[in-house]
Amino acid sequence: MTLEADYAACRDLVRAEDRDRYLAALFAPADRRQHVFSLYAFNVEIARVAEQVREPMMGEIRLQWWRDAIDGIAPGDAAGNPVANALLDTIGRFDLPKMLLHELLDARAFDFQGGPMETLARLENYLDATSTNPMRLAATIAGGDAAEPYFAHAGRAWGIMGLLRSFGPHAARGRILAPPLEILERHGARIDDALSGEVTANLRAALREMRDLARFHAAEMRRLANPMPGSALAALLPAALVPAYLGQMERADYDPFRTRIEIAPWKKPWLLWRAARRAK
Repeated sequence: MTLEADYAACRDLVRAEDRDRYLAALFAPADRRQHVFSLYAFNVEIARVAEQVREPMMGEIRLQWWRDAIDGIAPGDAAGNPVANALLDTIGRFDLPKMLLHELLDARAFDFQGGPMETLARLENYLDATSTNPMRLAATIAGGDAAEPYFAHAGRAWGIMGLLRSFGPHAARGRILAPPLEILERHGARIDDALSGEVTANLRAALREMRDLARFHAAEMRRLANPMPGSALAALLPAALVPAYLGQMERADYDPFRTRIEIAPWKKPWLLWRAARRAK
């Protein structure tokens, strides 16, 4: 495959597996858009490793392959993977800090452990690596200042919302990342409640606290990035969808184990366009 075909494969993967980020990436400068897609395609590949392996060791092997690829070890193997090939080209073109990519990979190792996330502080560290780092890297590609503090809030808002959307599927596989054990216990809920498939008042209270926390971070992002800088627009835009997702979790018939939380396909582009217009 040519490098152009590798980038096209990344675009198609993101469009199929991460529609929200795909739509947001369309607001990136045209000459940098394919590079943002390569980053998001890498994120897709890493995020779904836990769903593709049965043994933690196999997951660790896959993560190590990506570490080696990023560091230029066994370049022939990486060249045969369209996502890795496009990502390496993007890293070189924009001098992306590999440390942020390694932090993401290291944090994803938790996905194989199966145990609960114990504290809110540990959850925030996880979100900073898995959610904020991709935003910072996307902003670097687009020409923005990735060091701005609003990225941490945007990443945490987006990450918490994503974990709440995935609460049911995660619980079915015996995994609880959010709410962390600290917050479950504060509301009198147990880890068994979060895995039981039965909704209790205590569990609902813990989930409500997590939604409030996501709203806080979304509000802080808007406050600090006002107006939203154009160079960081595409990187931050996914966070504009957070309130709409959280709103669906406030419905009376919401069941965290069974309700699928989704935004209508026509509404997502409109919400992103409205947020981008306000930024300008």
